[in-house]
Amino acid sequence: MAEITTPSFVRRLTAETFGTFLLVFGVVGVAIWYNGEAKPLVVGLAVGIAVLAGVYAVGHVSGGHFNPAVSVGAAAAGRLPWRDVPPYAAAQLVGGLIAALIHWLIVLSTGMPLEKISTVFAGVSNGFDNGHAPLLTVLIVEVVITAIFVLIILGVTAEGSTAAGFAPLAIGLSLALFHFIAIPIDNASLNPARSLATAVFGGVDSLAQVWVFFVAPLIGALIAGFVGKSLFSKK
Repeated sequence: MAEITTPSFVRRLTAETFGTFLLVFGVVGVAIWYNGEAKPLVVGLAVGIAVLAGVYAVGHVSGGHFNPAVSVGAAAAGRLPWRDVPPYAAAQLVGGLIAALIHWLIVLSTGMPLEKISTVFAGVSNGFDNGHAPLLTVLIVEVVITAIFVLIILGVTAEGSTAAGFAPLAIGLSLALFHFIAIPIDNASLNPARSLATAVFGGVDSLAQVWVFFVAPLIGALIAGFVGKSLFSKK
């Protein structure tokens, strides 16, 4: 019988970095370069496809979180030790920032002035007011959709789930769905790593608002984690 080994912590963090890179590279790339009327649909599909591919590729190594909110939700549900959350989140933030940096370099290579590049990244960053929905609306939406998203993840990956083999598909499709809902509201976050990645290159205003897209998704994830712990427990 072949020996079953648990991936090392370094491998797990590398997988989380790669998976978050893939997610952010996909969603930001499409958001920057696609300007058709169907942009919310196309961007939503892009992020769903990216996370689907990422979970299938490296989910077996790290769990395929690619999102600090998902890691927090998994910890609240008892699926991940709390001590693993900070390094997971750090790896995810790094992956997202690398992806955004590469897109920044791609845009820079076109000869676009730096001020214009900042405007481009501000346009694909998450925000409230000034072209987005009011702060309270954004907070409610991000808490609710992140909670539902994390609850779906906990459900399809729960022990005994009949959907286990199709978990990445369910996760990718649900993430796309929530982007369809939230893109017209605040450019859709559900993920602090995605939000920070573009805010860093979007200028002072984007950075000043990014706190919302840490607080709201993390609150939603905690709600989902505690509910999921009870709902999907075998005890």
